Amino acid sequence: MWLILSDTHDNMEVLKKVEELVSEKNIEKIFHCGDFVAPFTLGRLIKEGVDFYGVFGNNDGEVLLLDKRSGGRIKKPPISLEVDGLRIAMMHEPVLLDAIVRSQEFDLVLYGHTHKVDVRKEGKTLVVNPGEACGYLSGRSTVYLFDPRTREGELLEL
Repeated sequence: MWLILSDTHDNMEVLKKVEELVSEKNIEKIFHCGDFVAPFTLGRLIKEGVDFYGVFGNNDGEVLLLDKRSGGRIKKPPISLEVDGLRIAMMHEPVLLDAIVRSQEFDLVLYGHTHKVDVRKEGKTLVVNPGEACGYLSGRSTVYLFDPRTREGELLEL
């Protein structure tokens, strides 16, 4: 299983739940779509034996330390990846979202920033904004679990 999340905004209570979820659901890969905010949060997200992919968000102020503590695994968006045979585009702000989705070059397009859940299929492309993990604006802490083998997923509230 893969875990897709965004906008954790230093909420350590939620990050503790995320850490427990990684163990409970045997998460193999974590995709974070930005707005970690502070580097100290990475201790709950980057774990041995779990692949980690991230992009910077507009509230990530300590970029150099986030980069260092993540071992260079947080990138300036947008990025494209190929993971387990799936082509993935990742970004924080959905500035290029429509063009990327229309291109149909990607199996998964992941983004955050809006703090609103957006999970939809557009042609062959699955678009996922898991909403806000922090729960500050909506009152809901949400993440998305994705099975890369079946290409099915589910939104979870923490």
